[in-house]
Amino acid sequence: MKRENAVSELRGPTERVRIPWWVNAIAILGAVLLFVGAVVALVRPAMLVSPGDEINGATRVYAGYLASRNMAIGIALVAALLYRARGALRDLMLLYALIQGLDAAMDCVEGRWAILPGVLVLGALFLFAALRLPDRRRQLPFTTSDE
Repeated sequence: MKRENAVSELRGPTERVRIPWWVNAIAILGAVLLFVGAVVALVRPAMLVSPGDEINGATRVYAGYLASRNMAIGIALVAALLYRARGALRDLMLLYALIQGLDAAMDCVEGRWAILPGVLVLGALFLFAALRLPDRRRQLPFTTSDE
């Protein structure tokens, strides 16, 4: 019985969940950057490599993969914002922060020091916002005795 109440509470009547404005702003900033990155990867892949590096078929293939990844995460961020899905938004923001952290590690390995601060700041913003975003799933009184 307790589990049924928790499940109906989860579905709830068309409850509107407030997400802090600054979390929305960070998520929108990230989605815009992801979409811009996708367009750049598709239209001008030469902007993704160092000046003078050759653009060949392999570069275009990986630029396409980058564009797909960016568009998928950007669309998911926007959808989570529109549906006010705190849990999904939190998870996507954590994923974005992890990607930025791994990108920063690659920047260190490859010596791209000029862009490292921006990547670290963006990753830190997303991590901070994700950790401050309340996740309703953790507040539900599920019990294991009924399962």
